[in-house]
Amino acid sequence: MAEAYPSSDGETVSSSDNEEKWLDTAAVGGESDDDDDDDDELLEQAPIVSLLDDRVFADAPAMLAHCRDKFGFDFLGVRDRLGLDFHGCVRLINFVRGAAKEGAALPGLVTAEMLADDKLLKPVLEDDALIFGLDELPAPAATDGEGLKVDELRRENAQLQAEMEQLAKQFSNYRLTVEQTLDKRWGVDEEAEKAESAKAAAGEKKDDGKEDKADESTYYFESYAYNDIHETMLKDTIRTDAYRDFIYANKDLFQGKVVLDIGCGTGILSMFCAKAGAARVLAVDNSDILDKARENIFNNGLDGVITCIKGKIEEVTLPVDKVDVIVSEWMGYCLLYEAMLPSVFFARDRYLKPDGLLVPSHSSMWVAPVSDAEYVAESVSFWRDVYGFDMRAMQRGTLTDARMTVMPADAVCGSATAFRMLDLHTARAEDLVFEDRWQTTLAGNVAGLDGFLVWFDCFFARSRTEPVEATATAKQWADGGPERVAFTTGPFHTETHWRQGLFLVDKEKVKEVAVAPGQTLAGEIQYAVPEGHARGLNIRITWGAEGSSDKQAQTWLLH
Repeated sequence: MAEAYPSSDGETVSSSDNEEKWLDTAAVGGESDDDDDDDDELLEQAPIVSLLDDRVFADAPAMLAHCRDKFGFDFLGVRDRLGLDFHGCVRLINFVRGAAKEGAALPGLVTAEMLADDKLLKPVLEDDALIFGLDELPAPAATDGEGLKVDELRRENAQLQAEMEQLAKQFSNYRLTVEQTLDKRWGVDEEAEKAESAKAAAGEKKDDGKEDKADESTYYFESYAYNDIHETMLKDTIRTDAYRDFIYANKDLFQGKVVLDIGCGTGILSMFCAKAGAARVLAVDNSDILDKARENIFNNGLDGVITCIKGKIEEVTLPVDKVDVIVSEWMGYCLLYEAMLPSVFFARDRYLKPDGLLVPSHSSMWVAPVSDAEYVAESVSFWRDVYGFDMRAMQRGTLTDARMTVMPADAVCGSATAFRMLDLHTARAEDLVFEDRWQTTLAGNVAGLDGFLVWFDCFFARSRTEPVEATATAKQWADGGPERVAFTTGPFHTETHWRQGLFLVDKEKVKEVAVAPGQTLAGEIQYAVPEGHARGLNIRITWGAEGSSDKQAQTWLLH
């Protein structure tokens, strides 16, 4: 039976009458009947514009398949579920196109009430070839006695089951990632230790580490697939503003250039570069976050400039031979934790032009002594007497692992030493394993040596020949002009998500060194990669009175 509804002039017309009227007036440009044959031929050849993006297709089924596969919107499924007639399909087309035009997300479930407004009969897209091709679409699926679409219900049920399985898998991976993070970063994996000890006692051969290394790499990339870590980094304004300010203040370095973004994450740095005028940006990441980066880039209209590439930089094939600029946010705790910098070096040697630029260009590492009896009491001594109970078992890892925290400036009890400066244009992977000398003059607030604090500064030079002094601080560099950008993760400035690395001295195992204001302490600081944990870091510090051969030493782990 034909549906009746009010026309624009107040009359009531049937759906069959209106379909003829709509087709006569909506899209043929008001030409005479004599041109109908020509119009029909043109309409048959007219391309079909996608409902949800600007892609063009030769026929409606191909376009609808694209919308279903890429955006998850099943036009035919909605049509069949709601039992839409010709006018209902027209309303649905204009409803979807209207949402896409306004940049609004489609509802999870399109209902008949959403399509009730007759204003939706007015085409959003002039001469919409999809509307004229509605009769070419597959017929609705068979229905049961209740009017429900059996095929559609089966398809939706299968889709829901697949989604539930995927969500269960994602939750399982997320839970495993959290457990590994807690075990590896903040404690000791006792079960793994017990298993290794049992193997050793039984005379079994120790694993060669290849499988562990693969698992470790998988864990590393999976940990960056979730929103939380990227939200933390993006909300770190010291970090994100530094990249943005340098790129926008030095647009001449990016204008018309080819840029490589290594570990692009959400795509924020790639979009900065595109907005600064880069001709092409290659955004590379081996984490599943790349799928969201691709969507972010599309939603901001930058997909014509930025190309997303999934994989490790050492394994992917870039569509260019050389790039002008490499931008990357590779820094980890204490600068080198997570060991991403060698990947940047690989890309630099393989893809960067001889006069190309690395952003950032330099990084320096700092160490200073710490005296904070209150912190030690709250974090270490606390476990010796908890409501009258000795819980020193909870101390495990407190004095052997690095603690990533933000220390108050007044906890630093001596001058800081810049023990290593890395020029990223010339540094090599072997420069990341080292032992450097440091020294400090103790301040007047020193009451005892409780530990050491390590942090880093990052510098953004305009060219690879612009020098950065080995002892320069981020503030000194940034004060050199508006085009100069640098930031610090140290305790004397605004907190960053990297915080600082705190290394507490185990005074039960290490001889306590007598200290006094004005005294000079000296020693060495060593960075090394722990065996079987390529993305981890061991930091060993020695210290003692300047000129004395009596040195104390301790090694801390970053899991």
